[in-house]
Amino acid sequence: MTKNFDSNDFSSFVASRRSTRDFESTPIPDELIEEIIADGLTSPSWSNTRPFVVAVAKGDVRDRLSKEFLSRFEAIKSARGEGFFAKMKAVLRRKGLPTSNWLIIRPYHKDLMPRSRRVGKEMLTHIGVERDDKKGRDAFWARNYEFFGAPVELFLFTHKSLGKFATSDAGLFMQNLMLSAHAKGLGTCAQGSVAVWEDAVRKEFSISKKYSLLCGICVGYPSDGKINSFNAHRIPPSEIIVPVKNK
Repeated sequence: MTKNFDSNDFSSFVASRRSTRDFESTPIPDELIEEIIADGLTSPSWSNTRPFVVAVAKGDVRDRLSKEFLSRFEAIKSARGEGFFAKMKAVLRRKGLPTSNWLIIRPYHKDLMPRSRRVGKEMLTHIGVERDDKKGRDAFWARNYEFFGAPVELFLFTHKSLGKFATSDAGLFMQNLMLSAHAKGLGTCAQGSVAVWEDAVRKEFSISKKYSLLCGICVGYPSDGKINSFNAHRIPPSEIIVPVKNK
């Protein structure tokens, strides 16, 4: 049975959710994490299969993963923009190279690039990082591997057998979870950047090889940091509604 609700209030609520990129270190009670996961599981699912699992990284596990990710990022960063031999050295030692999800490091398709470039430029401008400030840009990207200071990082794995349908289910779950967190005063940020080193996550958790890492989600209480006042441009429905063919 559907309860009555004000659709305008709902629209305002979902529009108020934004990605959080700077968190307080305040711990989150385990019960609260379980609550937002439970809310996530109210999402629709392909034949109710729920083809995904979640690894909850906190405390020492979270800190070890952050340290490992930062180490790998520093290794591969040193080869970027350097000469041929520096790049070959990075390839040979493989330190920092993706162990999964190579798609993440490829350039976006030309159809999608304008939106990506816009949000990147506007976000960096918002925090005062110039386009030619390589150190500043690298430092900002490295924050991904600090989980932006969040005390909890969720790693979402999808079942390989269902392919894009598992990814679709995971996306529905993520949206419910992130809205639940928002309603409870928590901030979140979905992260594709952490999905390039699945092996590091597997060293910390018992996860079947039938699953592959899709992304991470930072969870914590938002700080007053300037980055959290950034509002990414949101496209109008007209940009995604396709026209009917003329017959």
